Amino acid sequence: MKKITLIAMMLLAVTAVAQDKMMTKTGKITFEASVPAFEEVKAKNDAVTCVLNPKTGEIASLALMKGFRFKVALMEEHFNENYVESDKYPKSTFKGKIENFDASALTATPKDYTIKGKLEMHGKSKDISMTGKIRKTDGGIEIISSFYVNADDYGIAIPSVVKSKVSNKVAVKCEFTVK
Repeated sequence: MKKITLIAMMLLAVTAVAQDKMMTKTGKITFEASVPAFEEVKAKNDAVTCVLNPKTGEIASLALMKGFRFKVALMEEHFNENYVESDKYPKSTFKGKIENFDASALTATPKDYTIKGKLEMHGKSKDISMTGKIRKTDGGIEIISSFYVNADDYGIAIPSVVKSKVSNKVAVKCEFTVK
């Protein structure tokens, strides 16, 4: 009987902790590595998971690399096979914290917050910092951030044949509404 009571209490505790987190599975990440005067190198993933703990400001996201869609199918194929090697490195993750985050102080007007954490991609991990615009909406908490990453920081080599057509400095934009 004691074991059943203990198990029931543990399940209740896990459920209570899980309710403290807000999440989405329909977040968006867009990246662009275009170079002027050449074909656009841009992709979007509309199925990114993001989890926010509104009490602590801890935030994490996960994007499947094969979820990025390009206008040109051949670019998508090259991205997955030659650049990010999606079969070997299927996902990209970010784990971090929103500094001085106070969910109770959020309003409909976006406020700038610093988000710091670790971005892992292509088997490499790097500390990054970005500014995020965060606001309260009818649908939850909206988080929008933009930052740059260097492909070579993550061991992603750009072949010399296309080096002048693809930027090593990649602009990344994230849009999440967690509920």
